[in-house]
Amino acid sequence: MAGALDGIRVLDFSEMIAAPVAGMLLADMGADVIKLEPPSGEPWRTAGQFIPGESKVFIALNRGKRSLAIDLKAPECRPIIDRLVREVDVILVNYRADVPARFGLDYETVSRVNPRVVYCGNTAFGTEGPDAGRPGYDLVIQAMSGLLAAERKLDASGAPATVTSSAIADYATGLAMAWAVCGALFARERTGRGQRVDTTLLGTALLMQASRLVKVVEHDGPAVDSFLETLAITRDAGCTWKELLDLHASQRPSGVTNPCYRSYNTKSGTVTIAALSAPLRAKALQVIGVDDPRMAAPDIRPGTPEYTSMNAELTPRIEAIFLTRTCEEWIDLFAAAGVPCGPVRFIEELLIDPQTESQGLIARFDHELAGPVETVGPVIRMSDTPVLPPRTSPALGRHNDEILSELGFSGDEVAALRERRFVL
Repeated sequence: MAGALDGIRVLDFSEMIAAPVAGMLLADMGADVIKLEPPSGEPWRTAGQFIPGESKVFIALNRGKRSLAIDLKAPECRPIIDRLVREVDVILVNYRADVPARFGLDYETVSRVNPRVVYCGNTAFGTEGPDAGRPGYDLVIQAMSGLLAAERKLDASGAPATVTSSAIADYATGLAMAWAVCGALFARERTGRGQRVDTTLLGTALLMQASRLVKVVEHDGPAVDSFLETLAITRDAGCTWKELLDLHASQRPSGVTNPCYRSYNTKSGTVTIAALSAPLRAKALQVIGVDDPRMAAPDIRPGTPEYTSMNAELTPRIEAIFLTRTCEEWIDLFAAAGVPCGPVRFIEELLIDPQTESQGLIARFDHELAGPVETVGPVIRMSDTPVLPPRTSPALGRHNDEILSELGFSGDEVAALRERRFVL
């Protein structure tokens, strides 16, 4: 049975994380995704490679694709690009705005040749405004968007911790790009025309904090404006990052003040409970065996001295209670009461987790160079069109002859390009 995007051909002109993830997700749904790389390979192939030309990161982000390795700078390869542009349905790009134009892969150029093409371009900040054209990786966007501050993590010097657990903005943008492409393809079915789609790391980072970024002008405007003025004055005074975080917390309380929405150490490991609603919180407190006077006093709101004082008294008591049972015992008790809970794990443990196994979230491949590989699989299911990666990530240039033949190049033409090292 064919996937939902069977028959759709995608040119993946990208590197690193965001757009490659988008291409991988489209391949999961049956699209024929051609990964366009230089003969040396994209940077992720050699970042922490465990065998020549292959890294675990590249394998994880490029399954289901075919690799076409050619020298885009060589005029002799221009006909290859021209034929690709005419035949593909989608082009994915995540370079600075000036880079695609140098290779004739900007939207203005390709749309003249192929008006039906869906062109999805991702940048760090967008194509307009004072930051347009600036390069920016995930860490820069996390810093500039508030994500880094939201984590409230400090290094030994008191500065924001710069080692993030995951490239959150990158991965989420990959999802946004794939979603946008599917929408644009659906619109093309109605209009017959393709279009340009723009995504940004900055926009995705803001979306992931949408519940915290709300300004109701009539009611909340002065308070927000006042905080911004205070923050500017405080920063100019040379305050430390911790002092700035404390100022932010005093204006917008963000600490964990619900004892039923956090993690606790147990006799064996750590358990997390997440009871946000009042009924769930009451159930959780009953399982733990404590009373929270704030449950019966709705007028005592988070951030008030009374609320904070009660939390300071209650939290140590609960922490001590959790140490009386094992993680497994607590999970059984909370699960029986219908309280969301789970153990705190490391990602490697999910390789042997029966739940991820049952959902097909771990994909298994035989990589032609690396051998057996296990990695994250498709994250969605579809009842009528399977979401199954047809292959693992490709070796560099693995499909050169296959793709060039499909584009109409003869064996002699390909051999001549290969002899001059324009084609791998």
